[in-house]
Amino acid sequence: MKANTNKCIRVYADKDQINRCKNEIDSLDESFLSISNALSLAGNNVRLKILYLLQKESKMCPCDLSDILGMTVPAISQHLKKMREAQLIYQNKVGQTVFYSINEKHKDLLTPLFQLIQISNKESTSKE
Repeated sequence: MKANTNKCIRVYADKDQINRCKNEIDSLDESFLSISNALSLAGNNVRLKILYLLQKESKMCPCDLSDILGMTVPAISQHLKKMREAQLIYQNKVGQTVFYSINEKHKDLLTPLFQLIQISNKESTSKE
């Protein structure tokens, strides 16, 4: 018979703290879900590059992204589709061209990631 390893041994439980934290986590559940989904999509190397470029340039079309990243337009489009379905980005059609931009509600989440990328790059190039 296996011993139950999920038991926490403590003398005193701070029930107020537990309830306060539980209520806070429950009230923030949608935000956690939204951010974890955004980070999950941004966790892909290509999608992170696309998001970086969209943040930097404000809008780009799949053809430009294809040229920059050295990928086919269909491959870029598949990445854009996943991010658009998750509402991480949106599209705007101008004539025959579709431009993509980062959804405003995700910019505050993504900006620190891009700053970290730039800081990391500066640090690695200064060591050389």
